[in-house]
Amino acid sequence: MGSWLSVRMGNCVSSSSRVDSSHIAQNAPIPLKRNGKTGLSFPSTRTTSSTPSSLTVPSFTGKSTGGSLPTPRTEGEILSSSNLKAFTFNELKNATRNFRPDSLLGEGGFGFVYKGWIDEHTLSASRPGSGIIVAVKRLKPEGFQGHKEWLTEVQYLGQLHHPNLVKLIGYCSEGDNRLLVYEFMPKGSLENHLFRRGPQPLSWAIRMKVAVGAARGLSFLHDSESQVIYRDVKASNILLDAEFNAKLSDFGLAKAGPTGDRTHVSTQVMGTHGYAAPEYVATGRLSVKADVYSFGVVLLELLSGRRALDKTKKGIEQSLVDWARPYMGDRRKLFRIMDTRLEGQYPKTGAYVIANLALQCLSNEAKLRPRMSEVLAQLEQLQDFKDTARVVQTDHQRAFPTQISSSPMRHHPPPLRPLPGAGSPLPYERRSPRIHQGK
Repeated sequence: MGSWLSVRMGNCVSSSSRVDSSHIAQNAPIPLKRNGKTGLSFPSTRTTSSTPSSLTVPSFTGKSTGGSLPTPRTEGEILSSSNLKAFTFNELKNATRNFRPDSLLGEGGFGFVYKGWIDEHTLSASRPGSGIIVAVKRLKPEGFQGHKEWLTEVQYLGQLHHPNLVKLIGYCSEGDNRLLVYEFMPKGSLENHLFRRGPQPLSWAIRMKVAVGAARGLSFLHDSESQVIYRDVKASNILLDAEFNAKLSDFGLAKAGPTGDRTHVSTQVMGTHGYAAPEYVATGRLSVKADVYSFGVVLLELLSGRRALDKTKKGIEQSLVDWARPYMGDRRKLFRIMDTRLEGQYPKTGAYVIANLALQCLSNEAKLRPRMSEVLAQLEQLQDFKDTARVVQTDHQRAFPTQISSSPMRHHPPPLRPLPGAGSPLPYERRSPRIHQGK
């Protein structure tokens, strides 16, 4: 039997827990409009996106795909050039045992996610327990994410391939049925490990490993032959395989980057509260630096073990960035924001370097943020330092190392640049609300 495949889809919850419908409604995409006072207002109505079959999505290809691919213009061309298996609806019914409740992995804004089995070689449906496990995401006709995002996922994940991007195996487009078939990610999402109070927290070594893996995925997208802006970097979209290798998932909001001399693309504002870059929310001008900002938020979540946005807290503590920013550049005060579940078992200098790197990513001025390739280089350099590297277990079956050095590293790389101004199976995860703005 082949290796397990895996993935997180949509807003998902653990198969061992009940879906909280009120929670899902709260964390569904929320359209935003500007007003004169606060700049944003929250309308009471929500709309679903509908897209005609002639929808056009820009094409792209990454450097590792071995050359430029044709530029599809219609849905038919996108599907035919996607290098994915076209499943029939009956095949996926059989693979998931007719979408039976006991195959349900979770539910989110996109729809329902089911556990399924397919043959390793033919990819045809197989008996439960035989073949390889996949996660099958089925679009709800009234879902908030809609057909447009379904097609965008096919377009991007059908052509880009990288070890730190989740693998899309195939799709189904039959009548009103829209489904996606992904590899299965045994460790679920980063969000679950950081914020759900399990028996053991993520070790410092694993947090570093996840940060490096996610940064590699983003660097690949940003440096591809045709640049891709991911637009939805967050803990719930970073999935973990059996060895805690991180993979980016959910490409429904991905956008082709600017071309020529342009520095940004102007687009509908979509993303997730707490992660979206301020200039993008304010103007709709999108660049890869928006992804860098969001990655800075993820780095801060890895340090603190706190959510980007937490409405259960009061005042400034609701926003992780606003609360943590005063402490991030001060070595003596950094402990105030560190995850207490680490119990001090982390290299103090390493944590300080990460905090400074996150602070640069979180600059309010996009031009002052580093490139993802620079962020990746510093993370890899830090991971290679003796006090960090020695705590990484060679046997990844031991997911949570018990011996971790807490002494400072002897050396650490300098900041990328001076800080500005003084300054599941799948899917048992909870999602922060997405943000949408009118065109």
